[in-house]
Amino acid sequence: MTSMENKSRVNEFILTGLTDAPELQVPFFIMFTFIYLITLVGNLGMVALISWDSRLHTPMYFFLSNLSLVDFGYSSAVTPKVMAGLLTGDKIISYYGCAAQIFFFVTFATVESFLLASMAYDRHAAVCKPLHYTTTMTSTVCAHLASGAYICGFLNSSIVTGDTFSLSFCRSNVIHHFFCDVPPLLVITCSDIHNIEMVIFILGIFTVFFPFLVILTSYLFIFIAILSIRSAEGRQKAFSTCASHLTAVCIFYGTIIFMYFQPSSSHSMDSDKMASIFYTMVIPMLNPLVYSLRNKEVKGAFHKVVGGQKSQLENL
Repeated sequence: MTSMENKSRVNEFILTGLTDAPELQVPFFIMFTFIYLITLVGNLGMVALISWDSRLHTPMYFFLSNLSLVDFGYSSAVTPKVMAGLLTGDKIISYYGCAAQIFFFVTFATVESFLLASMAYDRHAAVCKPLHYTTTMTSTVCAHLASGAYICGFLNSSIVTGDTFSLSFCRSNVIHHFFCDVPPLLVITCSDIHNIEMVIFILGIFTVFFPFLVILTSYLFIFIAILSIRSAEGRQKAFSTCASHLTAVCIFYGTIIFMYFQPSSSHSMDSDKMASIFYTMVIPMLNPLVYSLRNKEVKGAFHKVVGGQKSQLENL
């Protein structure tokens, strides 16, 4: 069996894509190009804005700038290839190209999970222990939390990608998806997948449910602290500091859990593709919008930049 698997090893995969209807190729290409441009401008603009305005040099915005960078990264791991396929009709991806796509996508998605947990811890410190906030969330602590998120992302992705591509794909080289992802690859392997499914499950608990538990615990204490505030204005102000983050958490973990932690018998190809579009393309676009539209400090920094540019143009 081993010799047969080695002889049958594929050099490339064929992605079935989003649709076979020719009349939908161009509309999808235009839509995804628009989404990717907003993702590019929104996330990199958020990083630049936070770096530029010294008033935003706080722990919350430090994590937000990293989150924006990660959102741009994991959208870029998938979207350009999808756009190219829609434009040219080329749905072929090389064996190593597929491995690289999975590696970068899993890395950035894992980092995002831990960054969201770090942001929840930051909000817990700000709301529940405001007098000790500056000593709790020091620059060293923030750097360690961010570094830990990137290290966990790299390790998780290395294990998942290495285990996935140690399998043999001799049944078919057709991936029924619009990008390389682990579940559709496990469907077409002729190797025993029991061990890798167990590894992915254990890693999923560590990289998804553990950060999610940290977030739930943090917000439990946050809500208890908010309810103890006597004035309605004080409660509203405390909750508003967490609203954007809570929105991002619900969107990210809702789609991830729906996609990867439901029984395989519950999956359907169409629903999986729709969920995948949401978390690979829409969420990275939404996050900077959620934080900028709901945040007075970000809007203030943006208006300051725009005002400064207007003044410079008027002086020319």
